[in-house]
Amino acid sequence: MYDYGLLVSYGEGLYSRGRSEALTLLKELSDPEPKVRRTLAKGIMGVRTSLDPFEVVHELRKLYGEKPGLFGFCLKWVPVERWTFSDMESMRTAVEELRGRILEGERWRMTVEKRRYTLLHKSEIIKELAELIDRRVDLENYDKELRIDILGKYAGFSVLRRGDIFALAAPYE
Repeated sequence: MYDYGLLVSYGEGLYSRGRSEALTLLKELSDPEPKVRRTLAKGIMGVRTSLDPFEVVHELRKLYGEKPGLFGFCLKWVPVERWTFSDMESMRTAVEELRGRILEGERWRMTVEKRRYTLLHKSEIIKELAELIDRRVDLENYDKELRIDILGKYAGFSVLRRGDIFALAAPYE
């Protein structure tokens, strides 16, 4: 089972440079021994850090403002709170555990990213899992996003607020 706290995307064929950059950035944020590994999905690294993954994202945004030259190969940083298997029963259990983080009156949306997974279509996953959350869906003006990253037989889940993902394409969001 994966236990990465962050999924980091990098340019195709640039794993070594992306890995080196991720390690440098995490050490810059005072993580003494970060771990970075390939995942089975091309262009995605798994990161284990002793730091809070959400704080890492927010600190990276600040660091980008101060030292943009440190950035170039790691394109997107996504925190992951919970890993499970990617079968529907396991994913339903994960959503049931996390749904309480979307509070009464909050609007939400679900994002599903699939890599090396053909068992179910994205729309089937969303339909099946969204019914477990009794809150108002708003795809544009949401308060929280339930993000599911499926990598083969594993699925990572997070409940995110706007700004909880750091992407070089939009570093200040």
